[in-house]
Amino acid sequence: MGSFSIWHWLIVLAVVLVLFGGGGKIPKLMRDMGQGINAFKKGLKEDGKKKEEDGGDSPKVIDQDSVAMSSSEEKDKAANG
Repeated sequence: MGSFSIWHWLIVLAVVLVLFGGGGKIPKLMRDMGQGINAFKKGLKEDGKKKEEDGGDSPKVIDQDSVAMSSSEEKDKAANG
């Protein structure tokens, strides 16, 4: 008997927000949310352009000889102190 449906609580919440938050608060909140989404999308576009300018996702080539040489040089330095 004491439990209410989810729709009841949503209506009560909406009425409380309008009464205590004022009618202008909800549109401001929605406008701020829209501006945040637009800023996020703009940031994604700028990040994509930045990657394209930097060369994108081109694979890097590792020279096996230089890797082997550098590891042997490191071993020599460690052995000699």
